[in-house]
Amino acid sequence: MKKDIATPVRTKEILEKHGFSFKKSLGQNFLIDPNVLRNIVSHANLTETTGVIEIGPGIGALTEHLARSAGKVVAFEIDGRLLPVLQDTLSPYDNVTILHQDILDADLGQVMEDQFSEYEDVVVVANLPYYITTPIIMKFLLERVPISAMVIMMQKEVADRITALPGTKSYGSLSIAIQYYMDAEVAMIVPKTVFMPQPNVESAVLKLTRKEKVPAEVLNEGFLFEVSRGSFAQRRKTIFNNLQSALPDGKAKKELILQAFERIGIDPGRRGETLTIEEFAALSNALYEDFYISKSRS
Repeated sequence: MKKDIATPVRTKEILEKHGFSFKKSLGQNFLIDPNVLRNIVSHANLTETTGVIEIGPGIGALTEHLARSAGKVVAFEIDGRLLPVLQDTLSPYDNVTILHQDILDADLGQVMEDQFSEYEDVVVVANLPYYITTPIIMKFLLERVPISAMVIMMQKEVADRITALPGTKSYGSLSIAIQYYMDAEVAMIVPKTVFMPQPNVESAVLKLTRKEKVPAEVLNEGFLFEVSRGSFAQRRKTIFNNLQSALPDGKAKKELILQAFERIGIDPGRRGETLTIEEFAALSNALYEDFYISKSRS
């Protein structure tokens, strides 16, 4: 077996051999510590019956560790300059497929059908580009891609927001959107020193595990997230004041909004950060009935 890609010496050799230079716009920070990579992979509980989706494989440092543990790895790489590098570094592994595509443009349902029809379980494991972490996670969740878990490196601040509980400073619409579908926990903190080049921010590995059942049924998931986003528009304002600004014709329909609060027994003077996901679900259902369903009946 070849030496690990993820050492400072080998990484430099590969970059020099291929004349590769980092693109800041793509958020490229390559991992150069095999122990960190082994630790990330251990949190994904991979077996030969597991398929893995990776995003942004870089020069293949994490990819090779995934290939050693999983049945198949499909990695999305947007930077065409890295394709010949990956062809070289991953040549020992015949269970890796590289797709030269932006993950945000991909038809993930088709990818699952084409690549993973034989696999019992599919997980996402990735060192995500930090500037598009949230859109990538939400794409998998909103498109209902049948993955069981995600083990992903991201900016620590974003991981803190995703795992935050009601009543805390970090809790917000991102916490609600992701925790509606997944159980979220910070698996490990990763120091800046294990990256090349070193990022300016602290990093964390987040483990998201699919919930067997969503915490509360809602009439419209998109509207739930619209209500939660609107509720945190200005954190110091009450949820009632925020929603007047956020909802269509909210100021003209303030009585309607107040009635919804009254019906479900939530004090409109509370702030968004104090509401649980279940309370947001009840509120979004009441508002959806008033704003959309009753309107369609009349």
